[in-house]
Amino acid sequence: MMRYLLSPASRPVLAQLASERTLCAFDFDGTLSPIVEHPSRAGIGEKTRRLLRRVAALYPCIIVSGRARADLVGRLAGIKVERAIGNHGAETEMTPPKSMMVAEWKASINRELGAVPGLWVEDKGLSLAVHYRQSSDKAGARRRILAAARSLPDARLVGGKQVVNLMPDRASNKGKALAAERKRLGCSWILYVGDDDNDEDAFALEGNVVGVRIGQKRRSHARYYLRTQSEVDKLLEMIVELRTPTHPASR
Repeated sequence: MMRYLLSPASRPVLAQLASERTLCAFDFDGTLSPIVEHPSRAGIGEKTRRLLRRVAALYPCIIVSGRARADLVGRLAGIKVERAIGNHGAETEMTPPKSMMVAEWKASINRELGAVPGLWVEDKGLSLAVHYRQSSDKAGARRRILAAARSLPDARLVGGKQVVNLMPDRASNKGKALAAERKRLGCSWILYVGDDDNDEDAFALEGNVVGVRIGQKRRSHARYYLRTQSEVDKLLEMIVELRTPTHPASR
């Protein structure tokens, strides 16, 4: 059963995170940025941006997004984090940004589904996102996307909010990316906040992980939740307030 992270009963959990060398990690869309009609319109609000800067000055901090890394980095301008990781955990600054296999998937999806109204393909170089938010028949569009995607070789399908994500089945995921960053940065705890099915690999990571999902879901590896995306600001405020310069775990 998920527990509400901003309740008084959960205060000791946040205090524990503030007293340790904690990796603070966040998804982007639906977490730091509200969900919008089109991905190109997404952005971090000014209050969230100010708070995230403070968090990143007090804790090792990373962003792990489904977006292509170059897109993500542009939207984080002015916020200094330890690492921005794109393509659902598969793309760092050291990763080649394109895959021939993904380009072949895109051509196949366009042949199969190019005439479906309200459906469009976002090419992220190392993954595809097939969006159907603008479709008038969302259930039908999703069924058609899944049918077309299942025939693609070596593709891993992950659902999302009115989107189906296609990734190479051997590519890194958010859980693997978090584990690697925990080791690289020497952290003993992880706070990870996300909002979607593609965050479940991160929520399921073993060890001292406080997984927080935006919105309750009966079947989730996250042990905690926030009621809405707007509560992210309150969480950021709390972990800043609980951290003091005298903590030996501080950066």
